Amino acid sequence: MKILIDFFPILLFFGAYKFYDIYIGTAVLMVATVAQMSLIYAIDRKLTTLHKITLALILIFGTLTLVLHDERFIKWKPTVLYAAMAIGLGVAVWVYKKNFLKAMLGSQLTLPEPVWMRLNVIWVGYSVFMAVINGYVAAYFSTEAWVNFKIWGYVFPLAFLVGQGFYISRYLTDEEPAKASEP
Repeated sequence: MKILIDFFPILLFFGAYKFYDIYIGTAVLMVATVAQMSLIYAIDRKLTTLHKITLALILIFGTLTLVLHDERFIKWKPTVLYAAMAIGLGVAVWVYKKNFLKAMLGSQLTLPEPVWMRLNVIWVGYSVFMAVINGYVAAYFSTEAWVNFKIWGYVFPLAFLVGQGFYISRYLTDEEPAKASEP
């Protein structure tokens, strides 16, 4: 169910783009993302930092796209998002010695500390890769090619998440994660 919620806005964007244009697609993406975040909030009673950043970037870049009638803004939004993730995760772990992945997922997963560090580095690399590849397609290809890349490019995050699942599965135990309030 959650995976359907995750793909909901991009699928509606793709359909609106194919039937109309990038501007209608952008407006649909903005409305669908607000609906998506509302649904996530209704289910979980909270939004993660990444959800909030994604929503803000879609609304800001979408508004700029529509108001200035310039499709470059919506095309560059994923690059900005992924670059911000890479910078945020990198600065947190290497400057502040805080692992955001562990902070966000540590209550759900019990993993050895070196695995958390490797996952963080892997996420930084993945985010840089996605920022660069989206930036390249946005800069050097047509809007039609970029939209098609957004749809078929979902193979990258899916492959990344499956690979990450295989990687961490060998470290998972049947023990419940320790609660922060326990001694």
